[in-house]
Amino acid sequence: MDIKDQSTVLSLIVPVHNEEDTIQIFYDAIQKVKPEVGATIDFHFIDDGSTDGTLPILRHLADQDDHVHYVSFSRNFGKEAGLYAGLQQAKGDYVAVMDVDLQDPPELLPQMLSEVQSGEYDAVGTRRADRKGEAKLRSWFSAQFYKWMNKVSQTHLVDGARDYRVMTRQMVNAILSLSENQRFSKGIFTWVGFKTKYIPYENRERIAGTTSWSFWKLTKYAIEGIVSFSTMPLTIVTFLGLLSFGASIVAGIFIVIRALISNSSVAGWPSMVTIVLFIGGIQMLSLGVIGRYIAAIFMETKRRPIYVKKEEK
Repeated sequence: MDIKDQSTVLSLIVPVHNEEDTIQIFYDAIQKVKPEVGATIDFHFIDDGSTDGTLPILRHLADQDDHVHYVSFSRNFGKEAGLYAGLQQAKGDYVAVMDVDLQDPPELLPQMLSEVQSGEYDAVGTRRADRKGEAKLRSWFSAQFYKWMNKVSQTHLVDGARDYRVMTRQMVNAILSLSENQRFSKGIFTWVGFKTKYIPYENRERIAGTTSWSFWKLTKYAIEGIVSFSTMPLTIVTFLGLLSFGASIVAGIFIVIRALISNSSVAGWPSMVTIVLFIGGIQMLSLGVIGRYIAAIFMETKRRPIYVKKEEK
């Protein structure tokens, strides 16, 4: 296949939420690299319930360019819902996912598409080679997440991997076949398999606007990832339960022997309180972990739609 064949369609999925300051800048940046891409680019903006001027800008772009399409949600459903909606809307021969803030370098797009078109890879993704400009505490927690996630899950995540990637239609169809409600795309991209190459690049700051990803949201996202792709927390809880049970038996034997020898029950109250608090803490921790998995099951059994469309073009 000729990589400069304009009959080839690349569907570009761009989730947005309150990004009125970045959309036009992003669109112009893609137009600059479009000749090098060598394919027709269809934009699929997914408006995740924005409350600023995002939707009017998308309407204007869609009116000016027939290759610009958008879907607007009835409310904020989260980036994962936006990615899923974009994959459903994309009809191109190849599909790319990008963030609108230009932290994903548009100049890499021609190389990524070319390598996928060569047939050697089913997907070409990107990863940050460094975390310059990011808060040190946030960077540390992120590194720890990837480290421990790969220890407790059979699905390997590449440290610093971004959602920014180009995929074949076959891989996209495989991802769409996973219609689970509790979605963690980084894990899904890896779980479906297919040969993937990652291109490293230096971290970039947002071109404009402010991020909607707070530390708390990132923490919740990490927990969802662990619950979605690992049962190791349940194994750990089981181990802690056995450990506390064994410790309580040993402590009980010790207390009985000491009571028989010294005939003093009052003297043992500190150890008794310690044991009770220890076991109680383990139980609460266990209930919390199990409850999180039950909550995931609860949400899946409802079979609610991942998102609700309010407007599209």
